[in-house]
Amino acid sequence: MFGALISPTDPIAVLSILKSAGISKSLETKIAGESLFNDGVAVVVFITILQLAQPGTEINAGSVLMLFGQEAVGGIVLGIILGFGSYRLIASIDNYQVEVLITLAVVMGGYTLAHFIHVSGPLAMVTAGLITGNQGKKFGMSEITAEYTDKFWELVDEILNATLFVLIGAELLIIKMNSEILFISLIMIFIALLTRYVSLWIPSIAIRQKEIITQKTLGILTWGGLRGGISIALALSIKPEFNRDIWVTITYIIVCFSILVQGMTIGKLTRRLK
Repeated sequence: MFGALISPTDPIAVLSILKSAGISKSLETKIAGESLFNDGVAVVVFITILQLAQPGTEINAGSVLMLFGQEAVGGIVLGIILGFGSYRLIASIDNYQVEVLITLAVVMGGYTLAHFIHVSGPLAMVTAGLITGNQGKKFGMSEITAEYTDKFWELVDEILNATLFVLIGAELLIIKMNSEILFISLIMIFIALLTRYVSLWIPSIAIRQKEIITQKTLGILTWGGLRGGISIALALSIKPEFNRDIWVTITYIIVCFSILVQGMTIGKLTRRLK
């Protein structure tokens, strides 16, 4: 469960650093795309394990596959329906205010619907966003609508991230720290970096026929995989009877290391590897 909650990455801060370091558009796409689907799948895995951990839950291969399939496949199917529905609506209208509100309605209404029918909201929104941002923008939006939509969601993204980190800061007031938890956290930092490298290296072999991913690219993707708000939010959702305070503290330490150490050195690493 901890592996699932610590795996989501936050590319927003690191992308702004890497852009100033002059990374290629291809690497920028890899970082953002990997993060989107990584976050969605990680949340599904976390929710699945958390539900299976409830007292009285029968655990077998069938129940695990059923729960994971319902969350993951159901979320993607819902996202496809919402994405094409919003695309058709946007294509039939030429009014940027209404079209921006349609995208907002898809997110708020679609995520609420996903929660109600017990499928993955993050995966549904990623899928709907890909369809709306590609198919919808290319064939259904005018230039002014596309510009306003991009600016609107960039602003919403910044506001929600700022709000999340204010709440994270408030949670620091109740964290209990001791030397044992600190030592475990340092070990977990190393394990998290190692498993991230392995999880990137394996698929890089699988797609080698189409595109070569070098060791330098893997190094940047590994060190640039900053943990952030999603990991904290998932840790805070753990029930107290599952020793939530310990997991929240370990998660905070890993996130702080990620932001302060990895975030402050990723630019220098990228320039050196270039």
